[in-house]
Amino acid sequence: MYPGLAARAASLDAADGLAPLRDLFALNEGSVYLDGNSLGALPRHVPERLRDVMTRQWGELGIRSWTEGGWWTAPERIGDRIAPLVGAGPGQIVVGDSTSVNVFKAVVAAVRLAGQDRTAGQDRTDGQDRTAAEGRTEVLVDATTFPTDGYIARSAARMTGRRIVPLAPAEMPAALGPRTAAVLVNHVDFRTGRLHDLPGITAAAHAAGALAVWDLCHSAGALPVGLDAHGVDLAVGCTYKYLNGGPGSPAFLYVAERHQAGFDSPLPGWNAHADPFAMAAGFEAADGAVRGRVGTPDILSMLALDAALDVWADVRMADVRAKSLALTDFFLECVAAYAPPGRVSSLTPAAHAERGSQIALRCAEAPAVMDGLIARGVVGDLRGPDVLRFGFTPLYVGFADAERAARVLGEVLAAVPGRVPPGRR
Repeated sequence: MYPGLAARAASLDAADGLAPLRDLFALNEGSVYLDGNSLGALPRHVPERLRDVMTRQWGELGIRSWTEGGWWTAPERIGDRIAPLVGAGPGQIVVGDSTSVNVFKAVVAAVRLAGQDRTAGQDRTDGQDRTAAEGRTEVLVDATTFPTDGYIARSAARMTGRRIVPLAPAEMPAALGPRTAAVLVNHVDFRTGRLHDLPGITAAAHAAGALAVWDLCHSAGALPVGLDAHGVDLAVGCTYKYLNGGPGSPAFLYVAERHQAGFDSPLPGWNAHADPFAMAAGFEAADGAVRGRVGTPDILSMLALDAALDVWADVRMADVRAKSLALTDFFLECVAAYAPPGRVSSLTPAAHAERGSQIALRCAEAPAVMDGLIARGVVGDLRGPDVLRFGFTPLYVGFADAERAARVLGEVLAAVPGRVPPGRR
């Protein structure tokens, strides 16, 4: 053990302005939870809030809660609570459905917007033909993206008559041109933790006449995004990672205000109708981001998310980002001190401008090492075949957690036999 690192961790925790927020979460103090990039920790007050939803709102008020309890407007109201965390103004985010469903909406809508005549309120059927006629036949997709995004994008491309062009995000600006309708990029790579250039890629897409769609699953709640400031067109994100909304909590869809009148959803459900309770045979889209709604909101998980967002009161994303970078820097320093030489290497960029809020370590014995870590109370996750992932959620992870995790990692690596390189048997 390096006493200096433990002492530094204690000093850093004592000076941490976000440290009191840890008490807002239900954490096992006997373990270190570094898997918030897969499932965020439970805020302590959420179960009591959900009891009220179930016993009073549902149990006593029943159907009256759609109006008296604010259930009907929850997707937009909660969207407005998420908006400041991703740098969006009010009225541009709607909550509901899964990330995958929202990716489908966003990609198809982006292709349609790229070829639209900008006539608001039309129920058009010629979007794909117009776009194709204008030569915008390609959708650039992050080749390193989370697999579902790629699956969804390919399906959306088939439906709209487009062609998918998979590229590394850094290659996209040079590949953009008059054939490009839209780009779909992950803000932070789920496997490596690399932060991609949202401002630069968005600006390059616009210069080429294309739209930019961003997946914020690994950045929303972890770092400043700046959707409005950087002119992003459409974005999606989940809420069960750094936003702590609970397993499978509903995702969100961002539609920039300038695109809302022309946003043509491929899933025009009754909740997106201008007069949903008229039950009209023809579809007339509602105004604003409400067009991104589809069916009846999943109220129990929606209101669990609503309650979870209370932990963000008075939290500045700049402070979250500063702590995230300090935590990940300190963890890497501790890993360098504690891990046997040559057993792990970082896949996460060292440069702050290219780093999200996780550290990914390549390790040949990753499955056995992660099993050993979890058995000893350090919870990260595995991305096969050889990646150890550690998510650093600044609201509840501290520097002592980082030091302990690295120390235990070193002990587990020492206990797990390393592979003998070929030719050295």
